[in-house]
Amino acid sequence: MHPPILSSIRFDYLYLDMEEMISILPGEVSTGKLHSYLLGAIGPRPIAFASTIDQQGRPNLSPFSFFNVFSANPPVLIFSPARRVRDNTTKHTLENVLKTKEVVINIVNFDIVQQMSLSSTEYAADVNEFEKSGLTMLKSDLVKPFRVAESPVQFECKVTKVEVLGKEGGAGNLIFSEVVKIHIDPSILLEDGSIDQNKIDQVARMGGNTYTRANQGLFEVPKPLSTLGIGVDVIPEGIRNSTILTGNDLGLLGNVEKLPFEEEINDFISSDNELKEIVASGNLDELHIRAKDYLRRKNVLSAWKILLAK
Repeated sequence: MHPPILSSIRFDYLYLDMEEMISILPGEVSTGKLHSYLLGAIGPRPIAFASTIDQQGRPNLSPFSFFNVFSANPPVLIFSPARRVRDNTTKHTLENVLKTKEVVINIVNFDIVQQMSLSSTEYAADVNEFEKSGLTMLKSDLVKPFRVAESPVQFECKVTKVEVLGKEGGAGNLIFSEVVKIHIDPSILLEDGSIDQNKIDQVARMGGNTYTRANQGLFEVPKPLSTLGIGVDVIPEGIRNSTILTGNDLGLLGNVEKLPFEEEINDFISSDNELKEIVASGNLDELHIRAKDYLRRKNVLSAWKILLAK
């Protein structure tokens, strides 16, 4: 029996009316524009919260989202402090690593995301970002850089190699970091000893000011680029020790260039009769609750006016 002849079959093709793709040659756009496209398209990117020390023993703490794990045997993490696009200078983290060959990579969860962001401020080399961000220095066991006590997982690492990818602004520097000891908060573990992906509550970078919270979704953290935040260490002790305000709240409060003037504070409080009554009563917890509500709405200046009211 012969198979049927298919010469009479007609094929119809459906053509979609699509806009033409935008095509880009890297050398034909500015480095800043290219950087924006790369970070906007490639994500979410985990964050290496890198702790180093310089040759004088001064601590440094800074986050990097060019980061991942690349080997389990040996255990190797790689992160990349890129040369600054605006002036082609290098970061303190890279300079420290080249001289000391040690780093601690701390994992960032949602509870410390604002303090992590504050630590990325371009402070001078002699400024301790642990103090500025209000995070706790924890002594490491096998390396000299400190761990971030609030981080759920901390990797003590020896640097085995630094691969320079270029000499112009925006060029990366791959830091090969071999893990020599791991510290894990037991509260994030399941009964079988593995890490609970909901409890670790990691955050990751997207493009611009956008982050993602792994177990919930997108949110924004303003970049501390144009000014130097006063830092958590400058916040009055009564506010720092609040039972209402979280580390993230303190991170937002520390990411302002200056505090409001007394006249601004008085005008703000006078415009709200309920706030005036709370201030007069001396109920600090209630004031902190009100300030926290403004922080939730990212109105940091109003929160400061409430907290500094007398």
